[in-house]
This record gives sequence, structure tokens and C-alpha cells, in this order.
Amino acid sequence: MSATSFYPTTTYTIESIKEEARQLIEKGILSRQQPIYTLCKYIPAREWVCVECELERGEYLLRDTISDLVAYESWEND
Repeated sequence: MSATSFYPTTTYTIESIKEEARQLIEKGILSRQQPIYTLCKYIPAREWVCVECELERGEYLLRDTISDLVAYESWEND
């Protein structure tokens, strides 16, 4: 087994994390009121530490709601 197999295979950015959250919301798997740490169920455990670091860089707390993360979604006029 090579040393590289211990490192995450996916690079996570704030935008990719937001997109993942949006997709899970659209599928009805997550709700906007759940805490951000709920995303850990849907991201491989070995990659979660990278997600946490990226969220920290973006000044998000794991206890913040997912709506805080995806808050800038645009809404069409009624």
C-alpha cells in the first residue's frame, strides 16, 4: 500500500461543499435547519478532515445550520 492512499482523493472547496449541501437539500436528504456537521454522513470519513479545514477557513462552525452555508442562493420573484 502506498503512502498516497492515506490522503484524500477529492479536493473540497467552500463552493464544492455548498454544492454538495444544495444537492442533498434538493433530494430531500437534508434540511436547511440541520447543523453543518450533518454533512459528515455523506462525505467519506477520510476526507471529512479536509472539509472541516475548508469550513474553518470560510469561518463556518460545524454547529451552524446548513442554511448559513448555502444562504446566498438566489430566489426567483413570485
